[in-house]
Amino acid sequence: MECTESMEILGIVEEITCDGRMIVRCNELPDIGAAVFDRKQTRLGSVGRVFGPVDGPYASVTPEGGPAKIGTETYYRGNKQNAKGKRRNRRD
Repeated sequence: MECTESMEILGIVEEITCDGRMIVRCNELPDIGAAVFDRKQTRLGSVGRVFGPVDGPYASVTPEGGPAKIGTETYYRGNKQNAKGKRRNRRD
């Protein structure tokens, strides 16, 4: 994979939960479902949830394979969409 231009830094893994999810303190706000990689462009997982304060959000990354170690620098490849491309479930 040689797509380093489209990858942006997500943040550093600060915690690993008991069920194996990685908690990353974000430098940028990722999209839900965005693919997460390490420095070697190995896919670590995908963003499952974003939470915390607006000025310092955290992301919960659902691992694919083994989780990264605490202190690992992570990157993401965002899903750039405009508002018309996003669909939300609506109940009538």
